[in-house]
Amino acid sequence: MDMEKIVALCKRRGFIYPSSEIYGGLNGFWDYGPLGVELKRNIKEAWWRDMVLDPPPGPDGEELQMVGLDCAIIMNPKVWEASGHVAGFVDWMTECHTCKRRYRADKVYLVALVPEREAASYQSAPPGAMPKPTVVLAYQSDDPQEARKLFDEEYARLVKKQKLSRGLTVLTIVTVQQAPPHWSRPCPEPGCTGELTEPRKFNLMFRTFVGAAEDDSAVAYLRPETAQGIFVNFVNVLGTTRVKLPFGIAQIGKAFRNEINPRHFTFRSREFEQMEIEFFCHPHESAKWYRYWRDVRIRWYMQLGIRSERLRPREQGPEELAHYSCGTTDIEYLFPFADEPQELEGVAHRGDYDLRQHQLYSGKDLTYFDEDAWERDKHQLGFTSFRDWLKTNPPPEQVAQYQFLPHVIEPSAGVDRFALAAICEAYAEDTVSGEPRTVLRFHPRLAPIKAAVFPLVNRDGMPEKAYALYRELKREFVVFYDDKGAIGRRYRRQDEAGTPFCITIDSQTMQDDTVTLRTRDDCQQIRLPIRAVADELRRRLTPER
Repeated sequence: MDMEKIVALCKRRGFIYPSSEIYGGLNGFWDYGPLGVELKRNIKEAWWRDMVLDPPPGPDGEELQMVGLDCAIIMNPKVWEASGHVAGFVDWMTECHTCKRRYRADKVYLVALVPEREAASYQSAPPGAMPKPTVVLAYQSDDPQEARKLFDEEYARLVKKQKLSRGLTVLTIVTVQQAPPHWSRPCPEPGCTGELTEPRKFNLMFRTFVGAAEDDSAVAYLRPETAQGIFVNFVNVLGTTRVKLPFGIAQIGKAFRNEINPRHFTFRSREFEQMEIEFFCHPHESAKWYRYWRDVRIRWYMQLGIRSERLRPREQGPEELAHYSCGTTDIEYLFPFADEPQELEGVAHRGDYDLRQHQLYSGKDLTYFDEDAWERDKHQLGFTSFRDWLKTNPPPEQVAQYQFLPHVIEPSAGVDRFALAAICEAYAEDTVSGEPRTVLRFHPRLAPIKAAVFPLVNRDGMPEKAYALYRELKREFVVFYDDKGAIGRRYRRQDEAGTPFCITIDSQTMQDDTVTLRTRDDCQQIRLPIRAVADELRRRLTPER
């Protein structure tokens, strides 16, 4: 699979454009075209339908309670102090003295080369006393394996051009952050001879000002995630709905991160969209719900056409876990730009960290009162009022049976990353009737256009019949009408757009009111009555269970 072909197709067919392209674009920002916006809308609608409106039964077969929110992008800055983003939401950055390009310090790898005959003495030396390597080369990559691959590809060329002497061997591969201070730190940009600066912290939140003044009292931030809006509305949801633990609050919305070096097309952008659930549960049941949501979310991607061999769950190791996490599973996909799978979604067990932090910083009580448990035990305790019972100063562990901070399980998915994965997964090149074609084999629920309607020829009443069917289907589905060019060429255009079904009105239609339904993936055709077309599309687009 060629990433360059996929990027070119996205631009040519109107899936994704560079933002502000007529002015040279803006790195890290993208615009979705007519087909791209439908793809994203279908992803969000599928997620909302399958996770919020009609979620799968719980671990014990119970019905899940799910509600939604749509929170403001700019919130009180104290929210981000409580969550830890102001102090800790940072990447380490390094900058080239010469070309001024900036890089994440953990994504620039230095390959240290030394003479083969001296390698043993280098390796035995204490870290502080290790001599400076003979040559240090720099590569921007996601992991040391990718950096080694880039070096191996360049090694023969450098030796041939006598820019690298023979007899050198790789001593080690480390990030700029890990390199000893006396090493050189070359810029990884090809052709640049500059050196990188010492790594320094860089906060990833976009800073702005609210109101007329531009001083410290007016500082605010564009949200770097949608989750915190859910946490600060926890009590509001409890007070205005009838939900009881366990239940989930879901949100789809924009988030912003001032990435040091956005790359890999839309995979790492500065503006993106998230689909997040904060599922609140009893602390004693949180491990069960963590396993449940991990399995549900993996299965959802597979149901929407992501092949299992490209998709994998990966449990984070202790050294990877965020400070708030009791456990996190990354759901990863193998994109064509990487040698290793990359994160599509994280399913995190956040414990009670967020509610506890916001309770501490706001001074508001964010605990949950388990009314059912109290009603069950109050007569045994000899009280009808929970508040009266509290006046007796019962032990904290006994109070916690009825009033506590819930634990939270958070499935957090990226709309843009899934859209890119869906395009990569769907992209294929094959041959039909001896002719090559490019096809996007989207799952029908995700396909931007559900069906295209064609008159075989523009005469004999076929255009009128075809257009009437198009108008009927348009009330319910995103459909496309095309009467230009040979029928084979029209099929190819729709294959490249990912349209799963094409409906052709031909001479037989004019005799018996049947049409041809052609499927995109296998190019098979069936005849069915024109009055049955809408029902057939509904059947084929019904969500799987």
